[in-house]
Amino acid sequence: MALLDVDDLVVRYSPKLHAPLNAVDGVTFSIAEGEFVGLIGESGSGKSTLANAILRLTERPGRIASGTITFNGTDITTKSADELRPVRWRDLSTVFQSSMNALNPVVRIEPQFRDAIELHSSLRGGAVVERIKELFDLVMIDHRYIRAYPHELSGGMKQRVNLALALVNDPKFVLLDEPTTGLDVVVQRSILENIRELQRKQGFAVLFISHDIGTVMDLSDRILVMYAGRIVEEHTTADLLERPLHPYTKGLLGSYGDPRSETVRITYVPGRPPDLSQPHQGCLFAPRCPERIERCLSVEPPLLPLVPVLPLNRGPLEPAPAQPFVGSVMTPRVACHVAQLQATAPDTPGLPAPTRTFQGPEFVKTIDESEGALASEVFLEVKGVSKVYTSRQGFSTREFTAVDDVSFELRRGMVAALVGQSGSGKSTLAKLITGVEKPTSGEIVFHSSEGPIDVAGLSGSRLSRYRKLVQMVFQDPYSSLNPNKTLQYILSRPLKNHRGLRGAEARAEIDSLLERVALTPPDRYRGRYGYELSGGQRQRVVIARALAAKPELVIADEPISSLDVSIRAEILELLHQLVQGSDVGILYITHDLLSARMLADEVIVLNGGKVVEQGKAIDVIRNPTDAYTRTLLEAIPNPFAAHPPVEAAG
Repeated sequence: MALLDVDDLVVRYSPKLHAPLNAVDGVTFSIAEGEFVGLIGESGSGKSTLANAILRLTERPGRIASGTITFNGTDITTKSADELRPVRWRDLSTVFQSSMNALNPVVRIEPQFRDAIELHSSLRGGAVVERIKELFDLVMIDHRYIRAYPHELSGGMKQRVNLALALVNDPKFVLLDEPTTGLDVVVQRSILENIRELQRKQGFAVLFISHDIGTVMDLSDRILVMYAGRIVEEHTTADLLERPLHPYTKGLLGSYGDPRSETVRITYVPGRPPDLSQPHQGCLFAPRCPERIERCLSVEPPLLPLVPVLPLNRGPLEPAPAQPFVGSVMTPRVACHVAQLQATAPDTPGLPAPTRTFQGPEFVKTIDESEGALASEVFLEVKGVSKVYTSRQGFSTREFTAVDDVSFELRRGMVAALVGQSGSGKSTLAKLITGVEKPTSGEIVFHSSEGPIDVAGLSGSRLSRYRKLVQMVFQDPYSSLNPNKTLQYILSRPLKNHRGLRGAEARAEIDSLLERVALTPPDRYRGRYGYELSGGQRQRVVIARALAAKPELVIADEPISSLDVSIRAEILELLHQLVQGSDVGILYITHDLLSARMLADEVIVLNGGKVVEQGKAIDVIRNPTDAYTRTLLEAIPNPFAAHPPVEAAG
């Protein structure tokens, strides 16, 4: 019997000022005891709405309109909060997305654990403390933090505490909703390996929700792919990697590149998910699908089971009756007319040939391009720069070195990546280069078109003029735009302040900027507010705002870390195009060597404020000389290594 059984679930939102929509529409799946199941899809596909429905946390204007959720043999679809209280934390638990907000900031860690333990068990007094110590040992946190406040823990430690809190009563099922978002790759890897080890040891089932397809596939036994509120494919992880069936799944897989290849080649899914509040006909993915046929435009495909009987380049699929998941064997399901026709009538005239890859737009970066950038003119020199912060504790003084004797050069038309974990000095170095802070020692020289500039010696109006030449693209596109202002106003400010443009001249330049970042036609976007745009569209606006001042250097601080995998590919391609044949240079700050390889010509690895490795991106990735660089590389999930792309014969 399944531990969790979701049957034809519909979650409907009925906002007062907008048409109702089904954010989850007819979803059916089961999870058995001890299974580790991944759920992937773009933002807006319904993943978190489904998670909240399973946990019975759906809030107005949303509600469960129909269907059932059966947990451990009991229908919990209509249970009240009082009836669910014995189930939550004891049998059904969760780790929420934001580690920074999941703990009460004004209460120490111990009382937060004590509440959950005493509510669901008979443990009291010292036995509770011993149980907390056991949990801290499980997630590898020192016992001294039991009495700490949440703000005294790092982001990774907070997420480990959240994991320990989820396991406090030995639950049967744990739901992980983006549990490592915002954490650097090494901490993320450590936490996820910890989760997987605990799951195998304790035997609880997991539903792991994320848009990071590499991480999900690296950990999960089985994958559910969600699009526009529906499950469009279900497969074991190995089979999904070997033979994806739905074009959307192929697009998600194609947006994950191999950092060690000489030529980076990634594909992405064009367009955006549909507006579910509008009437639709046929397959919801059809407008974005390169494999669509006429039937896709008029008939919505059902989710049907299929059995792969031969490898992709040797034969078609065959239809089969549904079978339960047993161990590593299951019947895959797909909602795609093309895949279903290939199974039943593979020789149908006009039917696309089966393929493992998404036949869509590509981002391709070769070594030849990097060689050209490395031969261009140097315009930023960082020479032996250090930054020491001093703080007073009572009568004593404490010093902390954030940046330690760092030197590198940046050339025009080039992308240099600063790579390292949180706390390695990347953002501090960016503040020094922008003139926000002064170095304790060393020199930063910016060779502008007007002559060399000593950045450390700038102040007043000279510093303001310098900042026109150096612009920032920040990490979070959701907080980077004023929610009360239209895009036209947001883009007009740098045009007015830095270039003196107003009126019709400014409007023409705004249209040009929107076209440059592929927000077309411009009149469709000028009057919009930031909250009306997707995350990728907002980041494009942030990039357009940075370009409005006509900078010579753009510093992009983790610009894709909070974006979907397919949107990441689009933003990386956009940044790549900005430097092609131009005098603009980009300093790309990231903790992810995979994206650094996709975008950068040169990689500078920071650890503890020091440069531990520096060189051409391909050389650093393929032949790292420092142990820390190897640690960063090993933290990149790469489930695709054992499954190289294979195309259909002929």
